[in-house]
Amino acid sequence: MPVWVDFAEEIYGVPDFKGRGFKAALDRHGPEVDPDSLDRVPSAATMALVREFVGRRFPALRDAPVVASEVCQYENTSSGDFLIDRHPELANVWMVGGGSGHGFKHAPAVGEYVAARIADGKPVEARFSLATKQKVQERTVF
Repeated sequence: MPVWVDFAEEIYGVPDFKGRGFKAALDRHGPEVDPDSLDRVPSAATMALVREFVGRRFPALRDAPVVASEVCQYENTSSGDFLIDRHPELANVWMVGGGSGHGFKHAPAVGEYVAARIADGKPVEARFSLATKQKVQERTVF
């Protein structure tokens, strides 16, 4: 089974890897948190939502035991797209982030993109700019 994602329900999963079992998890915006004090125990509501989804979409796993659960906190932008832009007040500072759980996969390409913008002085694509990031979470990129 491949890695999968259901964009409509904002849940993704990974098949068994190294005997750790089937993974299913929410992939959606949540409240702002302090990573130093975040409670990494999923709420009962989150667990119920994921178990209902798994039971519906993967019936053979409906009553499978949960062997581990934890909150995997990551950073994101309001749109779900990367933030890649110069600091508005410090010309020699760049802000690069918003990669969520995908950041590690894209790091080489993002690094190459940023290095090219630094070298050629061209502006970043509008979708990556700080100006396109809002306080309101309206995810448009998955």
